[in-house]
Amino acid sequence: MKLIVTIPCYNEADTLAAVIHEIPRTLPGVDSVEVLIVDDGSTDNTVAVARAAGADHVLSNMHNAGLARSFQRALWAAVERGADIIVNTDGDNHYDQSKIGDLIKPILEQRADIVIGSRKLMQTKNRFLNKVGSFVMTKWAGLPKYDVSTGFRAYSREAALKLSVYSTHTYVHTTLLSAQDQGLAMLELPIADRKVERPSRLIKNVPSHIWKAGWNIVRNIVIFRPLRFFGLIGIVLTTVGMIPLIRFFYLYLMGNGSGHLQSIVIGVMFILLGYINLVLGLLGSAIGWHRKVTEEVLYRVKKLELQSRQ
Repeated sequence: MKLIVTIPCYNEADTLAAVIHEIPRTLPGVDSVEVLIVDDGSTDNTVAVARAAGADHVLSNMHNAGLARSFQRALWAAVERGADIIVNTDGDNHYDQSKIGDLIKPILEQRADIVIGSRKLMQTKNRFLNKVGSFVMTKWAGLPKYDVSTGFRAYSREAALKLSVYSTHTYVHTTLLSAQDQGLAMLELPIADRKVERPSRLIKNVPSHIWKAGWNIVRNIVIFRPLRFFGLIGIVLTTVGMIPLIRFFYLYLMGNGSGHLQSIVIGVMFILLGYINLVLGLLGSAIGWHRKVTEEVLYRVKKLELQSRQ
């Protein structure tokens, strides 16, 4: 049983050594523990620090490709190197790597495919933004009430092969929706995080992050929950359209309908927009079934590719 701890990094030379040193190298139920770094085009000494601290594998992107792409590369690289379990953590020492044994235990016991190291949003610096993201993902997208923004997670080999990353900004939301869509068993484990004083590498400024993260969440809801997304919009538009129609018919029955034809026009317009959104939701749902077939084919291709290398 091999565990590979993946760490996507961008300019983390100051903290990366502490992260690597904290990773336990012997764990019950695990034969070997390895550390894999994906350097996302760092301009500092991240690569040198990673090697000096004992990282087993160091991969480098030619340029800053972003967190989502770096995570995706790390996940596949770990599977290629024979990982049975993959734990992802950050290079800024935000998470407690000494708890990795607790994080992987449900996977070893075959109780989960993915274990989420939940911070319960108590220590994290950007707690308000994370609460907003969690609210949207749980209420609108239908995810369980997890800490959807944490990157401290454990994945089984099968989960790593099945997950898809439909994002270029961050992977945390899209992978949970993908996991739920694939029917993977998820479990949340409360693990306290640490405060990080330096500015976030992902959140360069709040307005930009709100825009990118918000757009990413909406796009993934459209991909994975099209009927829920467009259906809700359709219901709202139809409800709004009913108001002027009811007003017109009330006035008409009271003998005062003359001159209020604009109410019919406005009402019908909103109802038509609602109907169009419902059709978009049904179309998106049909496309979603095609996506699932494509993902199943991709999963089998990955398995065949790995088998051919053995």
